[in-house]
Amino acid sequence: MALTLFARRPEPVEAPAPEPWPEIGETWKPEGVTIAQRYYNQAHAVVLVYTTDDGPHGTYSVACLGCHYATAKDGKRTYNTRYGLADAATVANEHATTCRALPRDIPARPDDDTVREQLHAWVRRSRRRDEDTQVWVSDLDLIRLTLQRTNDWIVDVLNQLLVDEPEIMRVERSQYSDYVSYYARRLPEN
Repeated sequence: MALTLFARRPEPVEAPAPEPWPEIGETWKPEGVTIAQRYYNQAHAVVLVYTTDDGPHGTYSVACLGCHYATAKDGKRTYNTRYGLADAATVANEHATTCRALPRDIPARPDDDTVREQLHAWVRRSRRRDEDTQVWVSDLDLIRLTLQRTNDWIVDVLNQLLVDEPEIMRVERSQYSDYVSYYARRLPEN
């Protein structure tokens, strides 16, 4: 009898297909982000761990679709403050265990003109009186679930803003690579 217990092998099991979210009946994949993990909070609202980077060593953000909690930086660190996957997963899990917010509707994808105006307003708000301010596409990570656009689309809008309103924005190209830095020009003196 003991030999028969060890001789049996379980049948191979296929990986299950992604299940749709129960509250919406579909799997939500917003454009411009890759969702790495999902957690349920105490009231079954979803807490997302997502990235906007294309590379293998990307940085991650956390956002709750119940309350308005969103984070992309670890305030305890002084260097490399952006979350890696393990740290983002820990933060998302901690939030999910304490949050009791009910699920909200998934944000609808805004039209291009609305997103373009939001990006223009973001650049204008970045301007300072004393110096030009560098603007990073990664600074938009916390609102990427509402923008729902790719990095390339956002860069195209910034490049068009450079052409349309050069008094608001400037660009610096690296002499060593193809890297481009965007700057919001300082505010004019009164």
